[in-house]
Formats: sequence, C-alpha cells, structure tokens
Amino acid sequence: MTKTQVKNEGEKLIATNSAARAHYTIQEVVEAGLVLAGTEVKSLRNQTPNLKDSFVDVQSSGKSFEAWLVNAHIAPYSHGNIWNHDPLRKRKILLHHYQLEKVYGAIVQKGISVIPIRLYFKKGLVKVELGLGKGKKLYDRRDDIKRKTAQREMDVAMKRKGR
Repeated sequence: MTKTQVKNEGEKLIATNSAARAHYTIQEVVEAGLVLAGTEVKSLRNQTPNLKDSFVDVQSSGKSFEAWLVNAHIAPYSHGNIWNHDPLRKRKILLHHYQLEKVYGAIVQKGISVIPIRLYFKKGLVKVELGLGKGKKLYDRRDDIKRKTAQREMDVAMKRKGR
C-alpha cells in the first residue's frame, strides 16, 4: 500500500470547501476534531453540510486559547424534533495547546486566515481539515486560471500527438 492509501484508510468524506483553495493560498494544513451534538452527527451522516462561507475564530481566554468554527451550515436532523440544533451555531474545534498557540500567533502576527478545507469521518469521529493561508488578490486568481488552462491545453496536445 502507498502512503496515500494508508492515510485515507477509514476516512469518509462529508464535505469540501472548493472555494478555499480558489480564494486562498494555503500554506499549511492542520487536522482537528469538532465538538458536535448528537443530532448533528446524525445529520452529517444523512446530508451534506455547507462549508462555503465558514471560517475559524481563535480567541484567547486568559492564558489559554479556544478555536471556533463559525458559519458552517449543518442542516437539522429530520427526526430530531426538539433536540435539533441551530444550523449555523458556533462549534468548538479541538486542537492541541501548541497547535492553538501556533494558529493564534499566525493570525495575529502574519495576518493569516484559517479556513476549513474539508469535513470527514475518521474512525467514526468527525474531523475537519483546516488550512492556514493568505487571501489571493484578483490578479493571483487570474494567473492560476491561466496556468491551469495552459497546462490542460498542453496535456490535450500531448495526448493527440501520442495517437
């Protein structure tokens, strides 16, 4: 087995944030856990959440830090009745203390944004992959599109030449 097969073993993808890599230059990726209510987990197993406008807010509370996932939409569970949750509520992110300090320092000192890239089940637990990166300017996004288009055209030309 290759490393990617071993890494992805036991993972089930729930949702991805396609706009994250389009609008941000991701410099580092961190895996974290989420604190969820029971009906939220059931809802994640049934429906697709929306990570499009979500972000991570890191707050210092005295000597420690707390990270929160904000604006992630998880639809209410269909059979949850009175125990259902607010779809856009803040959800606590579980990180090690040293990771929280690193993320908080990057936000404060370097002006880096923390964006959820994907949400998935790993060994029965819900995990979120956080990307630390800077926002792209419009001209950066245009350059990326031009580069991808040129690469695609070269691949097509090479494929035709090989026939």
